[in-house]
Amino acid sequence: MVRKFTGSFTQQEGLSEDAIAAAVEVLRSGRLHRYNLAPGEAGEVAQLEAEYRDWQGSKFCLAVTSGGQALQIALRACDVAPGDKVLTNAYTLAPVPGAIRAVGADAVLVEIDENLRLDLDDLGAKIASSGARVLLLSHMRGHLCDMERMMSICDAAQVTVVEDCAHTMGARWNGTRSGNFGKVACFSTQTYKHMNSGEGGLLATDDAELAARATILSGSYMLYERHGAGPTPEAFADARYDMPNCSARMDALRAAILRPQLAELDTNIARWNARYALVKKRLEAQHGIATIKLPSAEEHVGSSIQFRLPEFTAEQCRAMLDAAAARGVELKWFGAKEPAGFTSAHHSWRYVPAQSLPTTDRIMATLFDMRLPLSFSRGDCALIAELICDAVSEVAS
Repeated sequence: MVRKFTGSFTQQEGLSEDAIAAAVEVLRSGRLHRYNLAPGEAGEVAQLEAEYRDWQGSKFCLAVTSGGQALQIALRACDVAPGDKVLTNAYTLAPVPGAIRAVGADAVLVEIDENLRLDLDDLGAKIASSGARVLLLSHMRGHLCDMERMMSICDAAQVTVVEDCAHTMGARWNGTRSGNFGKVACFSTQTYKHMNSGEGGLLATDDAELAARATILSGSYMLYERHGAGPTPEAFADARYDMPNCSARMDALRAAILRPQLAELDTNIARWNARYALVKKRLEAQHGIATIKLPSAEEHVGSSIQFRLPEFTAEQCRAMLDAAAARGVELKWFGAKEPAGFTSAHHSWRYVPAQSLPTTDRIMATLFDMRLPLSFSRGDCALIAELICDAVSEVAS
């Protein structure tokens, strides 16, 4: 009889009593809009912005409706215009090239290496060949490239770096938090990310002018002085006239449930990493599985895990999905010809000019991905790792 895991890969931990109480207080007030405040009241959203700014170690922070909106606002605030070229990872999720297309720009896709990180040699070549002056760097599935070398390449070519930190909230490279390398960083608080408000996003930067432009873009009207981590009013002198209102404000309810989660985030990062290490150790011992190497400079946040089956054919990879599913394990495969769920590859993004990416295609052909929600116990993770190994053995035999 085949052993089976009976838990859910899509259900997260419930919110804390502090978060629930904060939500109820906002609901009882009826004042969900971030600017609907009593005289002298800071408001939940402004307090979240200040608290996240301090946690992140940036000068300014802006709360918005989603990580995808944060990306679009960041690109607009960096003066990306229709027809511009914007560099980004060939391996990422659809909201990243989607944000580039949403502002009218064209994505120039950069190859990845065997460990799913941006290929910095290809980055240099694509900068030279495309003339692009912005890199939207996706730290896809929590994997940071060599951030010092990447910034050196971009600085030398005068390329502005926008960091997509949806999967690296709390990660570090040589002690520096992800998001504190480029000009601006974007974070997500969607349910499957490191803090959960259903949908939501945060934008962090040290650039006062960019923060002002982003704030007006988010839909602040002339109420920008009510923000908790914004620049001084002088920074808005031009932005308030130049930037369109994109109505992407975070509401008080989402901010209220995020603030208690931020207080627990460092603890939860340690919990994720313990689960990640347990699963990775078992997969590393299985013949045929190639795990992703973590550089010594990287402090990872292991909320998901990736592995490759480099000896498998496409038919075997499809069989692997079925074998894992029969054991109650939900895997995503990036080599599929058609997009499925949240998973897609660049061939499915018809809004992106078709590009030749042989290395990325080869790597993604046998790449599998799995969530590690904190609702899983360590015992669950140990069982899941064994079941994956059983499925690999079954398909390989």
